[in-house]
Amino acid sequence: MMEKSSQSNYGSALYTIITVFFFWGFLAASNGIFIPFCKTHFNLTQFESQLIEYTFYGGYFIGSLILFYASKITKVDIINKLGYKNAIVIGLVISAAGALLMIPAVNSGSFAFILTAFFFVAIGFSLQQTAANPFVIALGSPVTGADRLNLAGGVNNFGSILGPIAVSIILFGSAHAVTPKEVEITSINTLYYVLAGLFLAVAAFFAVSKLPKVTSDEKIESSDKTNLPLGVIFVAFVLVLAGIPLSEMTGVSLSYFVYAALIIIVLTLFLTLGAASKDKSGWGAMGYPQLILGMMAIFTYVGVEVTIQGNMGTLLKLPEFGGYNDATIAPFISMYWGSMMIGRWTGAVSAFRLSKSTKNILTIVVPFVAFGIILFANDWNGTDVSQFYVYAICVAILIAGFFYSQEKPAKTLLTFGVLGAIAMIIGLMTTGKIATYAFLSGGLCCSIMWPCIFALSIAGLGKYTSQGSAFLIMMILGGAIIPPVQGLLADGSGIHISYIVPVICFVYIVYFAIKVSSELKKQGIDVSKLDAEASH
Repeated sequence: MMEKSSQSNYGSALYTIITVFFFWGFLAASNGIFIPFCKTHFNLTQFESQLIEYTFYGGYFIGSLILFYASKITKVDIINKLGYKNAIVIGLVISAAGALLMIPAVNSGSFAFILTAFFFVAIGFSLQQTAANPFVIALGSPVTGADRLNLAGGVNNFGSILGPIAVSIILFGSAHAVTPKEVEITSINTLYYVLAGLFLAVAAFFAVSKLPKVTSDEKIESSDKTNLPLGVIFVAFVLVLAGIPLSEMTGVSLSYFVYAALIIIVLTLFLTLGAASKDKSGWGAMGYPQLILGMMAIFTYVGVEVTIQGNMGTLLKLPEFGGYNDATIAPFISMYWGSMMIGRWTGAVSAFRLSKSTKNILTIVVPFVAFGIILFANDWNGTDVSQFYVYAICVAILIAGFFYSQEKPAKTLLTFGVLGAIAMIIGLMTTGKIATYAFLSGGLCCSIMWPCIFALSIAGLGKYTSQGSAFLIMMILGGAIIPPVQGLLADGSGIHISYIVPVICFVYIVYFAIKVSSELKKQGIDVSKLDAEASH
């Protein structure tokens, strides 16, 4: 609830808060540039380069886990106790500390030190995200909460478009130079000094801003049986990183440890599904099959979203994919994350109360406007954007998918899951521009999945809705596990064939869309009446 005296601050408070959404998008998308740079600079394997994604998204998982158990042990909602505003300020300060830590880390030449710095940036992001999302929803009527989150999401997407371009300019002097300058340590120092400064400036701005005080009356629900599966998943997460020294000590192939981690997580979730279906008591939100199926869906969705672009820099270096260098891949990474913006802006159309004809027109116009903005951003930087004109065909297919799905979460998820799998298969079976655009279109397919999975997963949870949401956010873990798995496969079989991993992820999402519909039907819930936008 919110203090009534603060309601006049809604507008300025909203614009203040959504600044952090920009940073999340900016830095997450920038990883697509930083990963191939680190691979070249530190002479890493593809698996080792993907440890950047592992620590970045692993930070979200660990941060969520700490907050969950801290709240569970104290029986007090930690974020609620701190206050959303204070939690965001603390998160920004932690992220700033991580950015400053990156400077001695890069200067030391230690990749492990760099990963540690990335982890602290992500821990800060985890705290910011846990507080900022409900804060944005609380700033006004619950009915228009989706509209505010879509606005915040749009700002996040701008960060995603600009991040790769800006980082390429800072590191290489250009985002499109054929013969880039050699990266100097001072360039990297500049990047992280700027980021740290921005984090601290926004933190200070938040600290002095008169934001409405938001509190929650939700009770922390008990769920003792969840400790075992969460503990096992945590051990599996650690196993990926521990696999390197364990492999060196035992002589056992690293692949066994990494693949084992993935298998353990998947098996743990499905064994939990079986156990909870026999006796729901003590399982809390995990007593609902839609939630556990949804945890696996979020895991695979975030994993596929991250792994497609995380490995793309290396793919584009292949002669048959253009033979690009570290400085010339930025437009492609920008287009991938821009594809997420195209889909999300299109999905946002349904959040507004418009006539059917107006909505239909906007569903056609908005994605092409978003596409034009991405082209403009890259053209402004001097990139030849004519190579992307043909990508308009992929945008048109996205629009057709939206019309076919009729704003129904399960049908939307099924449609874009199938399209994603087909796109990845086309990318696997071809090379050059066709394959590149096919892989880029994975961003279009992923763009609308989060709200659909969320809506289907928490449907019918009642008093366990908040707890279920916390479990789903933990499964951002997929972004930490699946990219290294693909990286390991790339080291053994080649980067191109490693894109079989995204195919498998999209196939599970298709399975989830079908399976969760039948599970919800058994509970008397009509999936066609669920509102995906409310969970975005």
